[in-house]
Amino acid sequence: MKRREFVQTASFAAAGLLSLPTFLAAGKVKAASSLGLQLYTLRDTIPNDPKGVLQKVASFGYKELETYGYNNGKIFGMEFAEFGKYVKSLGMKVTSGHYGWDIVRGNWEKAVTDAKSIGQSFMVVPWIAQEERGSIESFKKLCGELNKAGEICNKHGIRLGYHNHAFEFEQVDGQIPYDVMLAELDPKKVGMEMDIFWVVNAGLDPIKYFEKHPGRFEQWHVKDMSKEDRNRNADVGTGTIDWKAIFAKAKQSGMKHYYVEQESYPGAPIDSVGASAKYLKTIL
Repeated sequence: MKRREFVQTASFAAAGLLSLPTFLAAGKVKAASSLGLQLYTLRDTIPNDPKGVLQKVASFGYKELETYGYNNGKIFGMEFAEFGKYVKSLGMKVTSGHYGWDIVRGNWEKAVTDAKSIGQSFMVVPWIAQEERGSIESFKKLCGELNKAGEICNKHGIRLGYHNHAFEFEQVDGQIPYDVMLAELDPKKVGMEMDIFWVVNAGLDPIKYFEKHPGRFEQWHVKDMSKEDRNRNADVGTGTIDWKAIFAKAKQSGMKHYYVEQESYPGAPIDSVGASAKYLKTIL
């Protein structure tokens, strides 16, 4: 390297080091993953125009997607492989998807191989119907099913996860179902996708769970809580949840991917998707 080039390079490096404290002072934290979106957020529009909606999502800077609605090799009226290829053409990738118990108890291996074929690394069961959670023994039985489904995922190099709502934190038979699930689910077979909004909604602290069970919460749902109504969502960054503090604990939680998800909105859902992305870019 010529002396002049060396001096210029050293000067740029020094400038970068000098700017580092300013960056830290801005309160930014390092995310373990790229900006992600759970497509259920756009459930009212994406089935009618999947390609158009995905183009808009990509324009906001989202890089990772979590799907819903997979049905026997198809999604949003498209062949699953075609969907994955189109997402890739937009500079995004499908990293996870939500799958109901009907699929887990049906042709689960096909769903797993389809997920693998487009490069997915996670599959998640997002819900337990009320009639299936009547007792702690019911929860334990479901955990047994998830462990078996996780074995099949492992065989294909996919990671299975479970996504919570608030009901898992309501006492059943004198116990907290979520705590029972953490004990019953084999960490080698099933990870947890923590929906942070619902943990806070249940009156609990997500960070306390990270501290007690480090490494278990491999994916997150990021949605904020309305200042006016704690049962409603707000665009991320406009509600009551301290996202800087939570993202600062990402490594301890084991988080590999996070997804903006919203179920209620102050305006049009697509506008909320854009607003949440804009905020997260300021802190990550």
